[in-house]
Amino acid sequence: MSDLLAGIGLCKQQRCLQNAPIRSLIRPVEKDLGGFSVRRLMPSDQLRSVGPFIFFDHIGPARFPQGAEIDVRPHPHIGLATITYLFDGRILHRDNLGNVQAIKPATINWMTAGKGIVHSERTPPEERDTEHSTHGLQLWIALPQEQEETEPDFIHYEADRFIRQEMGKATVRVLIGDAYGIRSPVRTFSPTLYVEASLEKGAAIVLPQGSEERAVYVVSGSVQVQGATIDEHSLAVFDQSPLIKLTAEQETRLVIIGGQPLGKRIVWWNLVASRRELIDKAKASWKEGRYPKIPGETEFIPLPENR
Repeated sequence: MSDLLAGIGLCKQQRCLQNAPIRSLIRPVEKDLGGFSVRRLMPSDQLRSVGPFIFFDHIGPARFPQGAEIDVRPHPHIGLATITYLFDGRILHRDNLGNVQAIKPATINWMTAGKGIVHSERTPPEERDTEHSTHGLQLWIALPQEQEETEPDFIHYEADRFIRQEMGKATVRVLIGDAYGIRSPVRTFSPTLYVEASLEKGAAIVLPQGSEERAVYVVSGSVQVQGATIDEHSLAVFDQSPLIKLTAEQETRLVIIGGQPLGKRIVWWNLVASRRELIDKAKASWKEGRYPKIPGETEFIPLPENR
């Protein structure tokens, strides 16, 4: 089996990926987060990272009846930045720095954990008494070693700060990094690429060049690349071939991620670090209650004992 087929397995419905510029094709694993499930693409046995991205969850689309909600209690992070991006619904972010932010569709919410942050993610109170939906992505980025113990921070970028660019029958928004002649306002710690694209049937876009690693996740619909199909909820990791064209087989929404890889990271629960001793220090601090509290919250997720 050639390198191009590594991690792909058998061709699906006779549409072989052998001649496509795809290094691996990942399907998600369903994960229960307590009351709701997500599709997890990274980390997995097949894929540990793409550029600086080390974690990829697809939330929903989920419809919650009255009285049901997302209720992720306070928990810690170190050594990473989280990026929450919603297509639909709202999630209320609270953290120990005192930030209280309703995360809304089309905004970017960048939380730098650095040396340590505690946050919760819940359905806003005003939506709990009605039916409501949630659909979005949560990604984690590893911080460079020289910044993995930086001061924690949270920055909310409103939707109107991102340019929508029409490209024929496709529309792109550059959420992070530089692509298609657009520069995102989001401040990063290392070269990072994150683009959302919506394509009508038959529309095509070319993958941005300039990133050491690139991948495409199909949120809905499907795209064709040199005769191979990337189906809904699949993450395709590409090689460095130039002028890779994605053509929508139907109305499609996708995201492009990539950037500079930052080397191996240890991922344990919600903690990320380049050195085991940083993980062990954070575990002890959380277990012993030494992390600062979120104002107004008393609940917390206990340290897992079976990991």
